[in-house]
Amino acid sequence: MRYMLLIYGCYRPEPDTPEGDARIAEIHAFTQRCVDDGVFLAADPLHTVDSATTVRVRDGEPLVTDGPFAETAEQLGGYFILDCTDLDHALEYAARCPMAQDGSVEVRPILEVRLPGRAG
Repeated sequence: MRYMLLIYGCYRPEPDTPEGDARIAEIHAFTQRCVDDGVFLAADPLHTVDSATTVRVRDGEPLVTDGPFAETAEQLGGYFILDCTDLDHALEYAARCPMAQDGSVEVRPILEVRLPGRAG
């Protein structure tokens, strides 16, 4: 079953600094472990929240807001998609994720949806 690990509120050090290089190395090691274990499907960091644009539709009219919809201390910073046997298996990887050390990792099963007219 596919699980999404949503990375929230983790500290993102400046790139090309000793601290930034160490953090990237930790993330690459975690990602490589997921690949080696055969559970890795996808992962991406997101740009910072100041680059976000939120769209809501009310009464048929789109409302576009620069920035996130909600003001919170923990912003979504990225994700991993893993193919795990069950929730406990996914939780093991969430606990190994370096970003869980200073942020949080939300684990959500991905709902398998078949689109009409598509095979698979």
